[in-house]
Amino acid sequence: MKYSIAVIEDDPEINNILFQLLTDSGNEAVQAFDGSEASRLLKTRDFDLVLMDLMLPYKNGERLIAEIRETSQTPVIVISAKSMMETKLEVLRLGADDYIIKPFDIDEVLVRIEVVLRRTKADRQTRILDTCGIVFNTDDNSVTIDGRPVKLTAKELMMLRLFMEHPQKVYTKAELYESVWNESYCYEDNTINVHVSNLRSKLKKAGGRDYIDTVWGIGYRLKGEG
Repeated sequence: MKYSIAVIEDDPEINNILFQLLTDSGNEAVQAFDGSEASRLLKTRDFDLVLMDLMLPYKNGERLIAEIRETSQTPVIVISAKSMMETKLEVLRLGADDYIIKPFDIDEVLVRIEVVLRRTKADRQTRILDTCGIVFNTDDNSVTIDGRPVKLTAKELMMLRLFMEHPQKVYTKAELYESVWNESYCYEDNTINVHVSNLRSKLKKAGGRDYIDTVWGIGYRLKGEG
């Protein structure tokens, strides 16, 4: 199967090696050589996978990953000379799917790409969630209400999917935070309130009613019909 892969690397030699590796393997590779160029590229077209360095001119890799995760779940593999465990963990927390340390082995890169794409394909098997008038296509992360598309951020999509997969469950702030942000919830802040408020507002604007129920003293759940 042919995949479309963005190669973001400021070292021309390494970029060309990766480009040749991917095209020789039957994939389509598109090159970018700095962070700003990459940002423009990623906003104009969709890719099956992004292969990127961290130390990029104009806009670093961490900022690019954050941008990608605002609107997309496109898998990201980082290839970097930064070998510190703290850096690797932080990049994975930001939303990268894998981390390869330079200098890299060509065969390893191909295997890592294959594994990530296979896992992503399995995760994206088309499944339609249809609850309370909201239709959520988990294959392409699209949401509609009465046929009208609702544009949501990546975090809002993850939160809504939780609500729709378990419409009777009341989620505490801690459960939402740990499920969506994949981090331990150890203190009270306004993060969950803000994201739930934004999600509620967008759904209400599209459907004309409130779809999120606040269960005082406990948390939030999807509101039933009516």
